[in-house]
Amino acid sequence: MIQEVMANILQFNDYLLKRTDHRVRDYPLMQSPIQMTLILLGYIFFVLYAGPRFMANRKPLHLKTAMIVYNFGMVAFNAYIVYEFLMSGWGTTFTWRCDICDLSSSPQALRLVRVCWLFYFSKYIELMDTVFFVLRKKHSQITFLHIFHHSFMPWTWWWGITLTPASGMGTFHAMVNAVVHVIMYSYYGLSAAGPQFQRYLWWKKYMTAIQLMQFVLVSVHISQYYFMEKCDFQVPIFIHLIWIYGTLFFILFSNFWFQSYIKGNRLPVRNQEKQTMNGIISGGEAIATSCDKQLENGSTHQLNGFAHQGKVKEV
Repeated sequence: MIQEVMANILQFNDYLLKRTDHRVRDYPLMQSPIQMTLILLGYIFFVLYAGPRFMANRKPLHLKTAMIVYNFGMVAFNAYIVYEFLMSGWGTTFTWRCDICDLSSSPQALRLVRVCWLFYFSKYIELMDTVFFVLRKKHSQITFLHIFHHSFMPWTWWWGITLTPASGMGTFHAMVNAVVHVIMYSYYGLSAAGPQFQRYLWWKKYMTAIQLMQFVLVSVHISQYYFMEKCDFQVPIFIHLIWIYGTLFFILFSNFWFQSYIKGNRLPVRNQEKQTMNGIISGGEAIATSCDKQLENGSTHQLNGFAHQGKVKEV
């Protein structure tokens, strides 16, 4: 029985190696799904068990400088990813409709392959979001959705760039997501910098709307596939997954928007606000942190907020 299972695993691994796009085989973490799976399992083990145990009898670490560098570093990295997406097709030759995978070795195709890998690799860097939570003992913000998002995104993107690394329809959501990350990491970088920068954060209230717009754009763009007479996208299942992803998180964020702004449960109360190095604290509760952001690859941590003691906390 065990030998049969191992034989099937090895056979599947051989199939993947043959099916992997030759243009990405030499990139780090692209040789096998085993590497990235082990990394992500290690991440889950650290944030759920090893990290909390390590910090159990220690005081929260003060990581102001590290978080400022991290956040603004991610701003620059994501801005570069957006630029590369634009120059490798989205701002040049793509029709914004049925743009299938370019299987050639043209300079533009290779450039798109490269930026797809950069976006994929950025998901591993974003695991630091949760590491900061653990080291600062912000355990209430390490929710199931937060962990699911941060582990699920790089895992699914490995399959995407393995099979269709240079496609238009399969990369639009990544470009939009990178744009949103530029905005959100800018906010969290300024928030981490200290109270003197709070006057530059007047646009905080628009961040949920930006998230909602992201999912609308992704869902509308990918939905074109279902109304075209013909679109020979090489791996249609990715189209369906992107549509499900965009639609699901639009619903989740709409619920957050309703709870926070329509029902009036949004925190903090302005006259109770106190500034901290990593966000705003109201009644001892953190409501803005330097590391929180999307749940999706294109999305946010538990609706970009969660209920705590009967209140909606925005993070």
